[in-house]
Order: sequence, then C-alpha cells, then structure tokens
Amino acid sequence: MHREHCLAIVATLAKQLPVYYSTNPRITKIIIMGFLTKVAAKAAPTTETTQSPPAISVNEKKEAQTNAKEEELNGNGPKKEPKEWGYDLYPERRGEAFKPKWSRILLGLEGRESIDRYKCEENVYWCVKNGPLVKLMMGALRSSGCPIDLRRHISCEVCDPTVTGGYDPVLNQIVVCQNMARNRSMVHGVLTHEMIHMFDYCNNDLDFKNVDHLACTEIRAANLAHCSFLSAMFQGDASPFNIKEAHQNCVKSKALASVLAVRNVSRQDAIDAVERVFPKCYNDLEPIGRRIRRNSTDQQKAYMEGPMYGYDVY
Repeated sequence: MHREHCLAIVATLAKQLPVYYSTNPRITKIIIMGFLTKVAAKAAPTTETTQSPPAISVNEKKEAQTNAKEEELNGNGPKKEPKEWGYDLYPERRGEAFKPKWSRILLGLEGRESIDRYKCEENVYWCVKNGPLVKLMMGALRSSGCPIDLRRHISCEVCDPTVTGGYDPVLNQIVVCQNMARNRSMVHGVLTHEMIHMFDYCNNDLDFKNVDHLACTEIRAANLAHCSFLSAMFQGDASPFNIKEAHQNCVKSKALASVLAVRNVSRQDAIDAVERVFPKCYNDLEPIGRRIRRNSTDQQKAYMEGPMYGYDVY
C-alpha cells in the first residue's frame, strides 16, 4: 500500500473519530491499525483451501473389498502376473517362511526343520570333499570361470515333496531339498544333477524360459548323472535285448518328468521339446566325459580324467 493512500485513510479516520479518541493518541493509533489490517485482508488474494475427502465408513470399505473379490472371481478384476518359473516348488526361494502343521508335527513328519537343515549341510560338505562327480563338476565350473562358494551357491531348504533339488538361475543357486534328500547318496545325485545345469548356464547362452533349452539341459543331466541299467529297470525302461535303446528311453523319461515338474506346459509340448533336441544333447558328455554305470568305477575314472580335458582338480 502506498504512503499517500495510507495518509488519506488516516485523515478520513481522524475526522470520523469522536473527540475523546482524537484527544487520546494511543487509542487513535490502535483504531487506525485495526482498520488498516481489515483493509489489507480484504485486498489480499484469497487462497483456495483443499477439502479433505469424505471419510469412508467401515461398511463401505467392506463392501468395496467384497466387490473387488467378486470382480476378480468373474475375471474382470486385475489379473495376477504368472509365476516366473512355472510351478512354485521352492517356497523359501521367494521369502515365504515354511510353517509346519500341527498334525504332521504330532506324526513326526515336520517340526525338525533346523535339524534337517544341519544334516543336509553336513551331507553337502561331505559330498564336496569326497564325491567324485561333485568334485569333478566343481573343478569344471572353476575352470569355466564360475567357481562355487558353498555359502553362496548351495542352499538347503524345505521343498515340495515332488522334487529333491533344483537350480535357481535368477539367484544362481543350487537348492537341496532337506526334507527329501536325506542321505549322502541322494545329496550327491542332486548336487551332480544341478551342477550340470549350472555348468550349462555358465558356458552357454542358456534360457531356462525356453522349453527347448530346458529340455536339453535336463537330457544332459539325466544322461550323465542318473540313468543306468538298474535305474532304467526301476522306471520300466530296461530291456535285456537292446540296452542302448533302454538307456535312451530312461533319459527321455527322466528329462520329460523334470520338464513337467518345473514348467507349466502340456505333456505333449514337453515330449515334442525333448524329441527335438535329444540327438544333439544326448551326445554332449561334457564335462564328465562318459555315461556313468551304477556300481562301477566310472565315477572315479571320470574324476581322474578331468585334468586331461583341461578341468581343474578340486
């Protein structure tokens, strides 16, 4: 407000004030200041006040939640994203804590997770120190630029009862199912199988979302670590007249079961993928170099031959 304008207002007020107020300077000053404050307030631009949203009652919240659930059931609600790796067989992989059931605790089937984890880790350490194929695979991985740190790359966890282990390519970790692989022999088989997947992922442009790539690495793992005449007989694929064909059928059955266990694909799609890549992947024997026969010295021979193919001795 300009000085001349203020003086004009003061002069006007001085004429309108009673004699008592005009003879009392202090009261006159107070009245004038109050009047000026009112004038300034009227002249100042008004600011818009934001109104708070109306409060929602508890019944309205429940009604909104019910409507959202009905829309989701009818297919109109927001769709959940599909799981990245198919079936969720490893709940602890994504932060879900395992909760044992009281009925299974009373039966002695659950409630010993800490003890099972300790025994699993003990078996893993024994296999790393004494298992020929595990030592061969660890040396091959180190030679390929992917050395294994036990604390980082191997984890004992509670899994779905349909699997004994797995390989997580996102975290680059091998999962040993402590509730299923309970002895050294099973842990040795799990580690060898999953280390073959890790070896393929390290040395090749392997995409686990591609069903053909998945089928190939499952064929190699079954071919090098599992199928023998005895195991083929247990699966119903053995034949005393054509052992080579029996072994191939065993590998196909094992690879097919693994693909169906970890990916949400139809059986026919899995069979087609296995058949497409089978000739090439079945003949790829790296890094073990031979098909292992049960109750033979093939494991020790493969371990001793590792340095001949340029792999480190672990």
